[in-house]
Amino acid sequence: MVLIVSLLRKTLVLALPVLLLAACATTRPPVRQPGDAVTLGLQEQRERALADTDHWTLEGRLAVSDGKDSGSGGLTWKQDGDRYEFTVRAPVTGRSFRLTGGPEGAQLEGLDGGTRRGPDAESLMASTVGWQIPMTELKRWVLGLRADTGPADIAFGSDRLPSRLVQDGWTVDYKQWDTTRQPAMPTRVFAEKPPFKVRLSIEDWSFTR
Repeated sequence: MVLIVSLLRKTLVLALPVLLLAACATTRPPVRQPGDAVTLGLQEQRERALADTDHWTLEGRLAVSDGKDSGSGGLTWKQDGDRYEFTVRAPVTGRSFRLTGGPEGAQLEGLDGGTRRGPDAESLMASTVGWQIPMTELKRWVLGLRADTGPADIAFGSDRLPSRLVQDGWTVDYKQWDTTRQPAMPTRVFAEKPPFKVRLSIEDWSFTR
């Protein structure tokens, strides 16, 4: 098991996490301000409009780091209610792994040695790949919404869209939004809970309901 994880990490590390480099290149700090009545009202409208949005697909790139090792790749994430399919494609080797599951548990395909199974996506990813990704919360955060797991602090940019969300020990920064959509959708989402970092750059959203 240790050898498998080590080989997978080395494969993924061959590609520098472009998203992490992009974050370092930011020259101006983002605007973050408490929400006034109008801004909070607009956010409540967004959350009501997207409250039942759980059938979607996003295409983009994923970069992760645990403070020592890092990896990146192309990402296709399909959410179908409580069920999900999370596919990461390593850019150099073309190799990919596929995480699927639902309330009954999770399974990970594409590793040497065959399919791995676990009680949930978070623990399975951590034990096999070494990636700490808060899948339960992230499926709401990626929509620009607060998760249902507890209290959250939220700050807004000058465009009245969320700029930073702090919840469950994670800090989620919204670096970019697609305002041509109604409601607007995030296109760059950076989540951090030291030493862990998760970076999402979303190229396309599609909704089936």
